[in-house]
Amino acid sequence: MSENKAWWKEAVIYQIYPRSFQDTNGDGIGDLKGITSRMDYLARLGVDVIWLSPIYASPNDDNGYDIADYRAIMKDFGTMADFDEMLAAAHDHGIKLVMDLVVNHTSDEHPWFVESRSSKENPKRDYYIWRPGKGNNPPNNWESFFSGSAWQLDEATGEFYLHLFSKKQPDLNWENEKVRREVYDLMTFWCEKGIDGFRMDVISMISKVPDLPDGPRKADGYGDPMPYVCNGPQVHAFLQEMNRRVLSKYDLLTVGETAGVTIDEAKKYARADGKELGMVFQFEHVGTDGKESRLGKWTCGKPDLPFLRSILNKWQKELAGVAWNSLYLENHDQPRSVSRFGDDRPKWRVLSAKMLATMLHFQQGTPYIYQGEELGMTNSHFASIEDCEDLEEINAYRQYVEEQHLLTAEEMLAAIDRVGRDNARTPMQWSSEKNAGFTAGTPWLALNPNYREINAEAALKDPDSVFYYYQKILKLRKKHPIIVYGTFEPLLETDENVYAYARVYEGKRLLVACNWRDREVSCTLFDSTKGETILSNYPAHKEGLLQPYEARVVLEG
Repeated sequence: MSENKAWWKEAVIYQIYPRSFQDTNGDGIGDLKGITSRMDYLARLGVDVIWLSPIYASPNDDNGYDIADYRAIMKDFGTMADFDEMLAAAHDHGIKLVMDLVVNHTSDEHPWFVESRSSKENPKRDYYIWRPGKGNNPPNNWESFFSGSAWQLDEATGEFYLHLFSKKQPDLNWENEKVRREVYDLMTFWCEKGIDGFRMDVISMISKVPDLPDGPRKADGYGDPMPYVCNGPQVHAFLQEMNRRVLSKYDLLTVGETAGVTIDEAKKYARADGKELGMVFQFEHVGTDGKESRLGKWTCGKPDLPFLRSILNKWQKELAGVAWNSLYLENHDQPRSVSRFGDDRPKWRVLSAKMLATMLHFQQGTPYIYQGEELGMTNSHFASIEDCEDLEEINAYRQYVEEQHLLTAEEMLAAIDRVGRDNARTPMQWSSEKNAGFTAGTPWLALNPNYREINAEAALKDPDSVFYYYQKILKLRKKHPIIVYGTFEPLLETDENVYAYARVYEGKRLLVACNWRDREVSCTLFDSTKGETILSNYPAHKEGLLQPYEARVVLEG
């Protein structure tokens, strides 16, 4: 695998959530012109690829993941001319552009669904998954990932349609060849425009077990659909067909968001022969927040280093030579990593943000940076559910607090502060000016008040900032092939405090050690090395010790 080289293995990807990146027209919503205006910043950081969360025409029930027209731009974000200008600007800066492909479901306002629900005889009826109910009840007990039943009764035809997410996001029926052909056509449209790849939203869910059986009952009374909708019987056949019809015709980066993926399944999705996808996002390591919550993700636990390490190391070791890893701690669906895995207290925020970057970026795989991660942006605080915009948070609050009384309001809001998706969606912190330089208007989501201290303008003036540390990592990645292609060797696997590993390639060895604690801890890894320290978040080191949140990378040979 180390010799099976590809540009996307050597790249670093920067995810932009357009709604929260940069507003240029004062409506409080980020736009495509805003992204174009910040291209110099992205080039200065040194990223190779931008991945855009969805920018397609959408009624915006789930922030653009409910698409009404795959070939048009959401009015909030601008026009197709703005898109063309942004794509050209990215390419002029040597930056590639990856689009979000959301084809497990559409909006209920998409013309396909409007036709599909119009009558049982409509030619597009079979574009979606319709079933008669069981008496007055839904066809099965599945719970939507956004709470409540995964089925919605359509009064006009008396049948239910499946929506694994919002009721305004009906699931497409991938068993229908016409649906697949429509998807391949829209993908080709964007490839012909000159984009450089796709991040595929919940792509592991496009094939469902045909008889849609009841799922295992959960604490809230609903059934879990995961065993029957993730990695289904036809998913690999569908993706291989997609590859033949579209992906293989272009030089693309492809990454699948694969909820419920196992190592064995990942080896099929991201297979080395290139017949499906380049890599996948797995979620095991972002499910380590303390003890398993009886209510899914809603917990205030903190990830445990030994448990987290065992998961990351497992993916490193078991995909080696067979498939390619994607490396991330943050994205639009995850809270801020320095608040979740690190230490966002002012004394430790910068050190721990640098430590986390070191731990992640020197593993084997393609790294992803989420907007603001390079500044050490932190979780925000949501004093009431009225402060929240995310549908998942609002629905969970309604179900667990107001309807089922499984959590108090205080418990739910504490969990939202800890793991809620709005933490990642607060606007980008550009400066200490009003609204952080994000907008001249009223931001669509309240800014994190700490933007006065944590912002890009301040970071660019501080040579010791998190930004310049990331810049250094990205330069090292381009300079040393061992960081991309070296084999991974776990070290200190029983250490409670230190995450350490080595990379080996062409006679060289890279030693990486990261202290996860706010105190000095014992570590003798570097005591006998004659190598060069190529990166550290401390100017000086202590023999036999790692200082609080210290990260160190030494190149030998």
